[in-house]
Amino acid sequence: MSRFPLAAAVALALTALPANAQALDLYFAPKLDVNPLSATTFEVIEKGGVGPRGIWCAAADYAINDLGKQRGRIYIVTPRGPAQTEAGAKGVAFSTQDPGIAANTGYSVTTDVAGANLLVFHAEQFCNDNIIEPGDVIP
Repeated sequence: MSRFPLAAAVALALTALPANAQALDLYFAPKLDVNPLSATTFEVIEKGGVGPRGIWCAAADYAINDLGKQRGRIYIVTPRGPAQTEAGAKGVAFSTQDPGIAANTGYSVTTDVAGANLLVFHAEQFCNDNIIEPGDVIP
């Protein structure tokens, strides 16, 4: 029995693995609109029943990918309420600069308190709520 066909099959499978791994990447960020207010301030528009963790995730995603803010904190400037950028919507305004608003939120993840803040990395971890693992979906 020749080992060449087996070795070729393994090599072919390993070559195809990165493409398959990308196809199986079932991560998705909350599809929330994020609108700039200034160079460092932006508004996340609430929709689809997403809660504070999803809003913080969208804020971190925007801070990282659109503003290039890989480190530091993001701050709530205007808590959850009527949106500034979309009529009839609810929104939360964030900034990558400290607005100087003191907030004591303890361990709560809130979008209702001006001055509440998280490390960008911490807020980005809420995006992991949206990773679907094999076995999470019941057929």
